[in-house]
Amino acid sequence: MKLTKYYLAAVLAFVIWGFFSLALKPLHNYPSLDILFYRLFFCVVLMMVISLGFRRKTITETAVHFKSLAVKQKQNLILLTVGGSMLLAANWFLFIFVMNHISVKAASFAYLVCPILTTVFAFFILKEQLSKIQWSAVGLSIFSCILLGYGHFEDVFYSLIVATTYALYLVIQKRNTSIDKFFLLTIQLVILAIFLLPFYPVYSAQIPTEISFYLYILVIAVVFTIVPLFLNLYALKGINSSTVGILLYLNPIITFILAIFYYNESISFFQIVAYSLILLSIVLFNSKLFFKSKPEGTIPRAKMDSL
Repeated sequence: MKLTKYYLAAVLAFVIWGFFSLALKPLHNYPSLDILFYRLFFCVVLMMVISLGFRRKTITETAVHFKSLAVKQKQNLILLTVGGSMLLAANWFLFIFVMNHISVKAASFAYLVCPILTTVFAFFILKEQLSKIQWSAVGLSIFSCILLGYGHFEDVFYSLIVATTYALYLVIQKRNTSIDKFFLLTIQLVILAIFLLPFYPVYSAQIPTEISFYLYILVIAVVFTIVPLFLNLYALKGINSSTVGILLYLNPIITFILAIFYYNESISFFQIVAYSLILLSIVLFNSKLFFKSKPEGTIPRAKMDSL
């Protein structure tokens, strides 16, 4: 049951993110930077209120833990936290830009490439090992992405940049497991807000006056930022970044379905085949979890989940 809850956290996070366009698309007339600024500031205020109002004990325990670390461990923790903040900033801005100014399918494609990059980064940086079946699933994913990218160079170019930022974020956060996940996310967003605050007066447009803008930003901040990011970080406590990366495919599959049936974007036969293969790769990659027989009184545990 312990392992299953980490899988459920990852699945829920990516299912939520799959519907992100429903809140983001209505803001397509606003500059991408403005959406990023307000999304971040709303998140920081909400998380600071929660942390200071209801989680002071966690803050105290984290401070005590940090003081007990060796100098090198402190430096590594600070580097991983600040690095994660910068990668989140890049990923958020680029994703908003691609979603609102390129296409929903291009944004979806970014998170099709991301699991592959996450797996590769995890293999070389974290030394995570995969079984032959899991490598086969990765190969199937690569083939699917080649099918999707054929004839859409611009989509592929932007998607690779967006995917790289989030793949590196996932891998880095896997190594940043020594402090409370909600507090870690709060600190990262505070760092990000401090970093971006000087740019707000210079690069922001006129202050929005529509109430709908702030309502959408509030939904984005809570439903599509704080909740899934926390679930994502929580999932990394119990399962590999490679596994989290593959489950990330749920996000673009949902986004792709919305692009076709809700936003009426065109679709080709190759895209239908490619997305079907990607869905198959998810099942294949997690086949041990789905199909392994359960010994009495135990829960199947994938070999790759011991890091």
